[in-house]
Amino acid sequence: MTPDVADAVEKVTGFRVIASSEKAVSGGCIHRSAIFETENGPSLFIKQNSAEARELFSTEFQSLEWIASTNTIRVPNPVGYGEAGGSAFLAMEAITLSSHGDSNRMGRHLSRLHSVTGDSFGADFDNFIGATPQPNTRTESWAEFFVDHRLGHMFHLAAKRGKTFARRNELLERVRDHLNSLDITPSLLHGDLWGGNAGFDEHGEPVLFDPACYLGDREADIAFTKVFGGFGPGFYRAYREEFSEPEPVRETIYNLYHILNHYVLFGGGYANQAEGMMEEILRALS
Repeated sequence: MTPDVADAVEKVTGFRVIASSEKAVSGGCIHRSAIFETENGPSLFIKQNSAEARELFSTEFQSLEWIASTNTIRVPNPVGYGEAGGSAFLAMEAITLSSHGDSNRMGRHLSRLHSVTGDSFGADFDNFIGATPQPNTRTESWAEFFVDHRLGHMFHLAAKRGKTFARRNELLERVRDHLNSLDITPSLLHGDLWGGNAGFDEHGEPVLFDPACYLGDREADIAFTKVFGGFGPGFYRAYREEFSEPEPVRETIYNLYHILNHYVLFGGGYANQAEGMMEEILRALS
């Protein structure tokens, strides 16, 4: 950490970072992350990137604040973000993680988060899913929100990358009709809930990281937990004590958004995977 960034961190957080205490943290693919001790307060977990990442950090700060305000499930307390010397940063509470925890509690605590509801879909700020811009325009209809600001948005970005999906318009209309037939409550979502963004603190209590919050169908969060291996049977069993199981096609619809995003970010075989999911959805909704 440069002196300019250390000074900026102190200005926005009130804590003076000890630069020599830096302990790099692995696992992220977008930002540089490390834990720093401070001279006058707690240790901080600090993400850094080029100045262009300031908006990513400001919207993550807002998402962390939003979840923290609900007192439903723990997230790192965000303490500040800013920019200095050509670098942007986000500072938050450093949480000691444990390899052990109760997945049942994770499921119950997530159901509490999803019990926080609003009167429309979206959010008062746009954010990012990974490094991809994620529009959150407030919308009364879940079908309109998901088709226009999730799938339609991602198909547009895929086309800019060079991939046009032949049955795109047909799929969007089928999904719109299907989601219009459902009674969906706008629930507060983590927004990027895969295994790498969840864990347990030193007391075994559930913790969520790297949120991309908005108000949407709670099943969109649950669907994405299954993309990279799932959260274990206890998690789903406890969650379903509060909320019933939806029809399977909903899971595929919601995960198509994330697979399209992976194509936008990484290319490769994700386009073929997305096409397979589209065919599955079209068959189910025919």
